[in-house]
Amino acid sequence: MDYALTEQQEMLRKTSRDFLEKECPKALVREAEDDEKGYSPDLWKKMAGLGWMGLVFPEEFGGSGLSYLDLTILLEEMGRALVPGPFITTICGGLAIQDWGSMQQKKKFLPAIARGELKLTLALMESGATYDPADIAVAAATEGDEYIVNGAKMFVPDAHISDYMLCAVRTKNSARKENGITLFLIKTRSAGIKVNLLKTFAADRLCEVVFKNARFPEAGLIGKLNGGWKVVNDILEKSAFATCPWMVGGAQQVLEASVTYAKERVQFDRPIGSFQAIQHKLANVAIDVAGARDITYQTAWKLTTGVLCRQDISIAKAWTGEAYRKACAEAIQVHGGVGITRDYDIQLYYRRAKSAELAYGDADYHLEMVARTMEL
Repeated sequence: MDYALTEQQEMLRKTSRDFLEKECPKALVREAEDDEKGYSPDLWKKMAGLGWMGLVFPEEFGGSGLSYLDLTILLEEMGRALVPGPFITTICGGLAIQDWGSMQQKKKFLPAIARGELKLTLALMESGATYDPADIAVAAATEGDEYIVNGAKMFVPDAHISDYMLCAVRTKNSARKENGITLFLIKTRSAGIKVNLLKTFAADRLCEVVFKNARFPEAGLIGKLNGGWKVVNDILEKSAFATCPWMVGGAQQVLEASVTYAKERVQFDRPIGSFQAIQHKLANVAIDVAGARDITYQTAWKLTTGVLCRQDISIAKAWTGEAYRKACAEAIQVHGGVGITRDYDIQLYYRRAKSAELAYGDADYHLEMVARTMEL
């Protein structure tokens, strides 16, 4: 196993960090929090111009044909900068089209994603707030070559600005709940679809999406009719993995900011970093972040080489989610009361750490997934 970075990958890390330090300062992150869109269209266009949207898609569909390891490097830098917007959902939605869509769908959607002209989101969760197939109750009934859909999806990221949704619906009742689920790619701004923004702790843009006699064309079906749960699982795994390097980047930045603050903040005539309690806090954070980075890059290497890594993805998500949250909690302790105020950046990371920890399954969910892979 070798996931040492090549010269090209080191260049990707450096150029992406330099770009984001200039184009995505914390002032822009704060502006995005106060803007209903929740992201910067200008930054999105610039990232697309650098080829980031098509990084892992084949060259025949307008992408760069790079690997999951390359995507991991980029996502780590994006997490470090707290880049707002639907990047992860767009890329993971595009990967679902690449792996499960028809050739016609690939030709239509992948080049548009790569050019930054199309944003995707994932409408998978409902009011039960789990990723269990039994919770999918949004129903689709057939009428000719269309499906009429009723119900509501919850906690859909950036649905209000997305062009299309990958939406899991129930097309058949079955004793085994994973049977009878179908995945559709649908226009967000279609008749019968209403998007409501939700107020969240992280100031991210999660939405309720309500379907009232909405019509899905049969051409939007991804995968097989009534066989969509396999596709949903694949999307969940890739999305959970993509969140890991994003969290690693955030945790690393929190650690570096806390170390700098501990060296500069003077109390009792000495830097607070000279006190053993502070040293141990930050040392523990460093250990957690190092472990999170190691399992994340190991998993990226396995994804790149085609090695089965379902268990690795769940281990990475469980470990990294807890590591990021703990890093932010300790950083607030190091900073004291000012750490949670808007004047400091730590609170930006803390709120997003909690959101990312829950996204695509929290630690409990992924520990259960690990247990299942062990046939327990």
